[in-house]
Amino acid sequence: MAGKKRKLPRIAGLSRGPSRRAGPRDASAAGATIAVYSVKGGVGKTTFAANLAWCSAVLSRRKTLLWDLDASGGSGFLYGLEAKGSGLAEEVFSRNRSPRALIQHTAFENIDVLPADESIRALDAQLAQIGKRKRLAKLARELTADYERIVLDCPPVMNELSAQVVRAADLVIVPLPPSPLSARAFDLVVREISGNAKRHPPILPVLSMLDMRRTLHRQAREANPDWPAVPYASVVEQCAVRQKPVGVLAPSSPASAAFAHLWKAIDRKLAERA
Repeated sequence: MAGKKRKLPRIAGLSRGPSRRAGPRDASAAGATIAVYSVKGGVGKTTFAANLAWCSAVLSRRKTLLWDLDASGGSGFLYGLEAKGSGLAEEVFSRNRSPRALIQHTAFENIDVLPADESIRALDAQLAQIGKRKRLAKLARELTADYERIVLDCPPVMNELSAQVVRAADLVIVPLPPSPLSARAFDLVVREISGNAKRHPPILPVLSMLDMRRTLHRQAREANPDWPAVPYASVVEQCAVRQKPVGVLAPSSPASAAFAHLWKAIDRKLAERA
């Protein structure tokens, strides 16, 4: 990839403007919300969210909630779960339905899922209508009474929902395809997040589906050597087929090690919040 090498923004604080050490809740609170967000689909966002949630629950032994905000319902599907009914996910925001009533247990200790359904497609309009700019942040803060870590699987949109995600998150993980456009895509996410909060959370770019046999991927890696990376692997694709995380399917694989390394760095930094 041509151009100047990019330096990874510090996970404890973003160098591109105002940042914050803690999230929207009090810094002394144990809970933290991690958003997996991209403005582009097909970058492995749902796979990241599902596997990072598993790492949180199993490797760190933290009570973890995987909250699916994408109408496709991919996160729930990866754990073999479907929404309990149609139209309920959106009512959590518009009608003050308790999200706890929709949460489902997975087959793994310490990890639950709040699945999405088709009603989420209209969530942007609903949020704009009710006029509560921190509705998602409020719900996430309430759920940290039950969960130490909340992982948000976010849709690839730039609207009121993405703005609410920024206000709720303590950290934003951005999966990026290893291509000459990866740096541009990251800049777009940074601008979106910076424009929606005066004091926004740290942002961590991660190269997704990295295949060092491909020239463009090698160039992307060389241009961004400090960015974490998750390798391309068939076992990652098998997550959706077998509805299990990589750490279960192939615990000794490079992909499993990459997710575990990424999660441990995230969790360690979140635990250090003043």
